[in-house]
This record gives sequence, C-alpha cells and structure tokens, in this order.
Amino acid sequence: MPHSNSKKTVDMSQFHDYKRANELLKELYSQKDGLSAKQIFEGDNNGLTYNDLLILPGYIDFAANQVLLESRVTKNLVLKTPFMSSPMDTVTETDMAIRMALLGGVGIIHHNNTADEQAEMVRKVKKYKNGFIVDPVILGPDNTVRDVRKIKESLGFSGIPVTDTGKMHGKLLGIITSRDIEFHGSENSKLSEVMTKDLVTAPLGVTLEDANTILRTSKKGKLPIVDQDYRLEALLSRTDLQKNLYFPDASKDFKSKQLLCGAAIGTRPDDKARLKKLVEAGVDLVVLDSSQGNSMYQIEMLRWIKSTYPDIDVIAGNVVTREQAANLIQEGADGLRMGMGSGAACITQEVMACGRPQATAVWEVSQFAKLFGVPTIADGGIQNVGHIMKAMALGASSVMMGSLLAACTESPGTTIVYNNVRCKAYRGMGSIAAMSKTAIEGDNGSTARYFSESDSMKVAQGVSGLVAEKGSVDKFISYLSSGVKHSLQDIGVRSLDLLRSGVSDESVRFQLRSSSAMREGDVHGFVQFEKQLMG
Repeated sequence: MPHSNSKKTVDMSQFHDYKRANELLKELYSQKDGLSAKQIFEGDNNGLTYNDLLILPGYIDFAANQVLLESRVTKNLVLKTPFMSSPMDTVTETDMAIRMALLGGVGIIHHNNTADEQAEMVRKVKKYKNGFIVDPVILGPDNTVRDVRKIKESLGFSGIPVTDTGKMHGKLLGIITSRDIEFHGSENSKLSEVMTKDLVTAPLGVTLEDANTILRTSKKGKLPIVDQDYRLEALLSRTDLQKNLYFPDASKDFKSKQLLCGAAIGTRPDDKARLKKLVEAGVDLVVLDSSQGNSMYQIEMLRWIKSTYPDIDVIAGNVVTREQAANLIQEGADGLRMGMGSGAACITQEVMACGRPQATAVWEVSQFAKLFGVPTIADGGIQNVGHIMKAMALGASSVMMGSLLAACTESPGTTIVYNNVRCKAYRGMGSIAAMSKTAIEGDNGSTARYFSESDSMKVAQGVSGLVAEKGSVDKFISYLSSGVKHSLQDIGVRSLDLLRSGVSDESVRFQLRSSSAMREGDVHGFVQFEKQLMG
C-alpha cells in the first residue's frame, strides 16, 4: 500500500528541529512511516506468509536482558517463554517435554501410541521435578535390597523412605540410599538391616522456603516432612532444589511445583478413556489434535471435556478462520491452535486445496480470539527467530514448533549418518509412515487426526524425511529466547505484551516485501559461506 502522494513541497533546510521535521513529513504523507498491521491485512486480499513482511525498528533505551518473554498459553496458564513443542511422534515424548518445561515452555506429548504409553510419559514428566512430594515411593522394613535396585533401575532414583507400614502416613523408620546398598552383597537383606536411621526431618507445616534451607544446610539428599507422631507426610529432594537453582523459569504447577506437561488426544470415543488415564497421570493441559478443528467431532469432545474435567485446560484446533474459531470458543476452548498446511512436513494445502497462508491466518484468528480473552498458538511455518517474532506481533501468544525442534538430542529416534551429516528422522503426522504406525499398532492416533482411520486408502497430508541434528534443546531454546529478546530490543519494546499492544495502537509498524526484497534480505554475493546460528 503506497503512501498518499502529496504535491506539497517544503524547503526542509530551514528546519533544525528534527522532531518537528518528522512531524511535518507525517503531515505531508498523511500517515506514519510504514504500515499498520490493520492496513496490511485489510488492504490486501492475497494471503500473506511470514516472509512477506518485516517489522520496522523502533528506539532502543534498554538492554536485551531486560526483555520479558512471559506469555499466556491458555486462559489459565502462563509460560515464562512462549515456546511449545508439537505433539508429533518424532518431536515430543518424555525427554523433550521435561526439557521444554525446565526451560520455561511446555511440551505436548503425541498420541500416536497406546493410552498407557502416553500416560506413562506424562507421569514421568510430572515426577521429574517436585516441591513437596506428597506421593513418593515408600518401602517397608521387610522389603529387600533387591526391591530397591529394581526401583532404581526402572525409575532412576533411590533415597526411598521406609515406614512401618510401607505406605505414606506410616511411622518413619529410616531412608534407604544408594550408599546403603552400593557395596552390599546380599540381595535378600531386609531394609531394616541396611537403611540409614540417623535422619534430618522437618515438621509438618514448614514452608517450602524454610524446608529448602534445612535441606541445603543438612547436606542430605532427602528431607522427610513428619507430623508430631513422626508419621511421614511429605518428602523434599535435593535434586529438585538444584533444578530450582539452574532452571528458575521452569514451567510449574503453582501448588505441587511439578513441571507442566501437555498431551494430545483425538476426538473419537476411545479418546475419552485415554484422557481419563492422562488426568490420573497428572496432565495439565490437553490439545485436541485435529488438522481441521471446526468439526462436530471436536465440538462434541470439547463439550464433554469441559463438563467432565472442568479444571483441565483445553487447546482446540487447528483453525485458520474466524468462523472456525467462533464455534470452538463458544464451546469453552481455553486456547486455539492456528495453522493448516503451513508446516515443514505438511502438504495439506497442496493435496487438499484447503488451508490458509500462515501470517494471514494468525492475524485473522488472533484478532477475533482476543475479543473473548482466548490465547492463540501459531502452529506451523516457524523456521527461525524472525518467524517467531512475526507470529507474536500478529497476535499469537505462543508458537508451536515441530521441524525447528526435530533432531534435537531430546527428540525421539536414533541418530543416523546421511551424506556425512548426522540426522534424525522427522515426519508429518499426516505422512503415510505415521499413519502406518497407527495401523500396525491398532490405535487410531495419527489417522484420527485426519479423520482417516476407517479409510481403506490413506491419502497422505504429510511427508517423512531426515533433518540435520541440532544438539541439545537446552542450547537451542536458549538461542531462540536470546534471539527473540534482541528482536524485541530492535523493535523498541520491552515485552511480548507491549509488542502486541504496540501493534494494536499502530505504534509498531510493518513493511511488505517484494520477492526482490526477500532475496536482498537473505545471504548473497558469496562464493561459499557457512551459516552458523549459535555461538
């Protein structure tokens, strides 16, 4: 959209007041420099992608480390960093979900598996980090060294309280630690013979802060919380104290202090039984995983979840239009997932001739959803920090990443070497490979996402392939966070909330890009170069 052409001319040499000169230019052009988002999307009937626009820079009067990335992912959940890992079977299982939560985001565990497998993944995430542990593993005095070693092998920890009943609320007798059994010869020795009985405890009612102080000064691995009759009421772990120190922005449940964990489900009747198991495992939010969310199946499932589990936050979708969003918001969706056909491994737009360019989809749905206080998640098309920034500026409260997080150390799958490059497999959930896994294992999973579980012929809406290994997600999310902070600094805003409000009041401006401008903004003129993103 060009500026209005004015035939007025002014001798600018007479002006030495730069602010006044800028004001005069605004009067001449009848608008501020650049375009508002409203002008772009109302004035252009062509669908736009992230690459079609840029955000104009502002004034820097703060350091990048002062920028806040806190953002609301649902009506009730706020993240310190606006990053979510996609519920894809080559992206998010236990390890990815744990690291995402520790780094201030949240992982959504895929459902291309059995309900029991998915629930167990959620349970492991919830058990990884705690404040007061109110349901620890407990043993009795007649349990053996063999029992402790089995628990350590399956769950990865020792330091197990021993009570007279072998259950919570029994009288505390001791703690069995790795040191107690490390060089112990007999597997059949009773714990009453080998456990540590000299314990440091804290009284019931102690605050978490005071309990952590006791644990820190005692130099013990575990701190039992006991009542006046010395009955075990809770447990505190030194490893959790260390995690609090190293991961201050971790996404945690306010009450339990456990890591937040999300899980995806479908919209078929057996997904109700799946959700029951996920709730029992402690899941915090549920994603209704459909490629096209505006369906009778999703609306019925959403209605049922909100009446059966009113405390569980539900992210519905995917949607790309206001009309799609309206139906889901009306049924109580706590968040909306936006995107159809824009993912790196998705071919829905090509095969189904259905979808929408992602920048336009994010803008239209987000502007509508914010009228009802419903946060939106930009899902698909995120290839770099710049795309994250554009999604946020256009109204998304967080971004969901698949290909960008694929092939991290914590993603599922084994590393292979292809053409001398270390790679991992990555596939869209609409790929034949993902749907074939579903068919072989007898669960709806990925096929239900595309309403294909009863089809004799599967029509692929995704591809599978290899992605170059990225290393640990710890370093990669830190890179993304740093990049977003520096981008906000360039734009001249101190937080994501201020970015979105600046777009609304039109103080944050944009510029459309031609294909030539896109080429200009990319690397050019080199005979050879290396694009190293992290240092």
